[in-house]
Amino acid sequence: MYSMLLAMLILLIGSEQVFAERIKDLATIAGVRSNQLVGYGLVVGLDGSGDQTSQVPFTIQSLQSMLRQFGITLPPNVNPKPKNIAAVAIHAELPPFAKPGQVLDVTASSIGNSKSLRGGTLLLTPLKGTDGRVYAIAQGNLIVGGFGISGSDGSRISVNIPSVGRIPGGASVERAAPTQFGGDSSIIFNLRTPDFTTSTRMANAINELVGMGTAMPIDNTSVAVNAPRDHAQRVAYVSMLENLTLEPGEKSARIIINSRTGTVVIGRYVRVTSAAVAHGSLTVTITEKPIVSQPNGTLTGGNTVVVPTTDISVTQDSSRMFLFEPGVSLGDIVRAVNQVGAAPGDLVAILEALKEAGALRAQLIVI
Repeated sequence: MYSMLLAMLILLIGSEQVFAERIKDLATIAGVRSNQLVGYGLVVGLDGSGDQTSQVPFTIQSLQSMLRQFGITLPPNVNPKPKNIAAVAIHAELPPFAKPGQVLDVTASSIGNSKSLRGGTLLLTPLKGTDGRVYAIAQGNLIVGGFGISGSDGSRISVNIPSVGRIPGGASVERAAPTQFGGDSSIIFNLRTPDFTTSTRMANAINELVGMGTAMPIDNTSVAVNAPRDHAQRVAYVSMLENLTLEPGEKSARIIINSRTGTVVIGRYVRVTSAAVAHGSLTVTITEKPIVSQPNGTLTGGNTVVVPTTDISVTQDSSRMFLFEPGVSLGDIVRAVNQVGAAPGDLVAILEALKEAGALRAQLIVI
């Protein structure tokens, strides 16, 4: 059963056809990228699951700092010890061309010893970029997908991670991130999967549409394209280019093995040179058989003792010999393995043997 499913999976992969894809699915534009934002804030309104402030002093410091902004100063010898407040780290992703007033999803993660953020509310928190400038402001009620229950005896049941929550649309963009989309005389497309064949075909497709010399492949990742400087014209120009279709270059021959599940994925161009592989199993069985030694008579003065004996048996299954001619494809490999009723683990062993012998013309990746 396993060998049949494996054969179907590998043969489907091996018979895949190459279809034309759009440039917008194959590449991104240099300078048009998202930016990571991070902030530090307080979550309030928790049901006794906040930070233990005696062990997390920065939570109290943050609370005191916030209260001072509203004209409230706590006496030096007063420790409020709140149980409904937690210090959190906030992070979000600022997409390219995001404008002030647009909203972002944010994630809050406890950085103290709060057990759960369920039911909490994030107070006004600035989100900064790597340059230290504020790009968004976050605030709102947290949505927590997990929960935890603790008993007085120390027992605890937890589902998912209750110390992390999300606020959909919880941040408002305050400043647009700088981009490098306009100004230059050209734009650069960066391939998501570097490949010399794909970059060459992309440049050829653009030149056939716009004119020779418009696009030039720089390397296996980037293609430079002449573009108008005017922003409106450049937007329309990129819209036209990103909808062009081309056949990307096919990936190199590779075999991927998942060592945990035994899943094997073989690319269509996997080949082997002339090789023979013998694959069998050896079983060694050791059995202890105690024997009771009884004296023949009472006059001998002997004692009854237990004498241990050991039986060792060695069995070997009939070896499976696989002979591969030069240039054998993946279909031939799968059929040879399935003819003897081998399991996916046997195929993994055969592939590893071929790799060690230098007969496998493919990259073997074990994950």
